[in-house]
Amino acid sequence: MEYKRSVKYERLYGMIMGPNPLKLAEELLENRGLDENMIICDLGSGTGLTSLFIHKEYGPMVYAADLWSNSEENSEFFRREGVENGEVTAVKADATSLDFPKEFFDGMTCIDSWNYFGRDKAFLDDKISPFIKKGGRIYLAITAMEEDFKGNYPECLLLSWTKEQLEYIKDLGYWKDVLSSSKDFELLECRKMETDDEAWDDWLKQENEYAVGDRKSMENGAGEYLCFIMAVLEKKRQ
Repeated sequence: MEYKRSVKYERLYGMIMGPNPLKLAEELLENRGLDENMIICDLGSGTGLTSLFIHKEYGPMVYAADLWSNSEENSEFFRREGVENGEVTAVKADATSLDFPKEFFDGMTCIDSWNYFGRDKAFLDDKISPFIKKGGRIYLAITAMEEDFKGNYPECLLLSWTKEQLEYIKDLGYWKDVLSSSKDFELLECRKMETDDEAWDDWLKQENEYAVGDRKSMENGAGEYLCFIMAVLEKKRQ
């Protein structure tokens, strides 16, 4: 696909923390009806780059919620990018114990971090549902495996990642099962994404230690076994 929105932010690609989240977000969110009247939680927002992108490109007010990033640094980044106070708000937050008013958000996005905290079938209903309005949608982009290797991973994957790290990366069937188990949400869509090599290529060009480390696997064929999946869920109205 063409990334007409993401390419406008190439000067900021040095901030990405993995396969290009802006390209993943663009495929995930294009033509989804997001607008300036919405309040969205961008869960696991990292450096805040996706939160800035979502606000500037699609209009909603965004809460950039992340446990590990520095919210003050993210707030300063938003100011430098010309975002007014309240349009994008940096919040230090644990996905497993969010602290927002009930049904505060019109929707939620999560780009390339759901696999770290969302694998429990009860997570959606117990930890996320209370904060999403009825009819609100959740948009997920998740790093995935092409198949379930049941712990017997190809050697090329082990050049960069441990078996323990790879256990966080599941296949499409796994995610369909987990997400469709929700009582509060209907799974509207769950499929492989077009965005793949493009997102990885942008990441592997970076010179930080994590990108350099990932090159070992990716340059030896690991990309054959990895993909991204997207999922869209809607909170039931009754």
